[in-house]
Amino acid sequence: MTWPTAADLLETEEAISFVKETFAKVLAQQLHLVKVSAPLVVLDGTGINDDLNGIERPVGFPIKALDEQRAVVVHSLAKWKRLRLFELGIPAGKGLLTDMRALRPDEDYSAIHSIYVDQWDWEKHILPEQRTIPFLKATVETIYGALKATEEQVRKRFGIAPILPPTIAFVHAEHLLQRYPNLTPKQREHEAAREYGAVFLMGIGGELSHGEIHDGRAPDYDDWSTRNEDGHRGLNGDILLWNPVLETAFEVSSMGIRVDKEALTRQLELRGCSERQSLHFHRLLLADELPQSIGGGIGQSRVTMFLLRKAHIGEVQVSIWPEAVRQELAEAGIALL
Repeated sequence: MTWPTAADLLETEEAISFVKETFAKVLAQQLHLVKVSAPLVVLDGTGINDDLNGIERPVGFPIKALDEQRAVVVHSLAKWKRLRLFELGIPAGKGLLTDMRALRPDEDYSAIHSIYVDQWDWEKHILPEQRTIPFLKATVETIYGALKATEEQVRKRFGIAPILPPTIAFVHAEHLLQRYPNLTPKQREHEAAREYGAVFLMGIGGELSHGEIHDGRAPDYDDWSTRNEDGHRGLNGDILLWNPVLETAFEVSSMGIRVDKEALTRQLELRGCSERQSLHFHRLLLADELPQSIGGGIGQSRVTMFLLRKAHIGEVQVSIWPEAVRQELAEAGIALL
């Protein structure tokens, strides 16, 4: 076992900064995004915070200066970004990019999961006629191009050989179910990522032919219920890469075309939460006051971990870990930041 030296750790910190700065710059240029500030907390009860799968508890606290009104630490900025597009008057074809910091205390620890989340959260104003699968795929290919461009810069700077395939594949969750009917969703993702190297798995959140969903999605940001040109439902998905260090599928982004008022109404009903229509965000959307948009989150620690070939997310971010995990990783020569 070789324990990392202070010089090794410093080089890692420099590499982390390089990856984050390079990718953010390329992504903003390619998607025509402007960098904006973002909140760490939002007021509770506004419908702005991301509900993720609907069961995760946000970190909350009362604010003395607001008569004890409660605020919650964001899970992500999925709905806040769309509001911000409206507030800033960003025109169609352009969007915003922000550094999102979140706390998810209900997250289960693993080599790729921490209670601290850092993402590039982005949102782009689109035209109603761009709510299509071809436009979604073109956007995914642009993001993948930014990943490959960053990987090439990492090669030049740090000598790490590129491994991403030339192109990203597109597969619907229903197709994957038909190919591997006896596997779990995560096992199906594993097979797809291993086969293609990079895959965009579409239609996550909507019911598949066996009556179940591939994975959970909140009802009020991604459109996972609209029937698309491919004959399936969903205008969203996840970018999955094959991680050779961990030898598994590796999700780096969840994204999609956002709900319009018809999809919002339908998805709230399907999830049994139509009462959300009275919340601020939802009222604006149902009144056609918010722009049509596409957006998503791209994991900063995930991308950095992948491009630097790290075995644990704690090698590229500072978080809180159980002592048993620290000890186990120390014995394997892995130093957490």
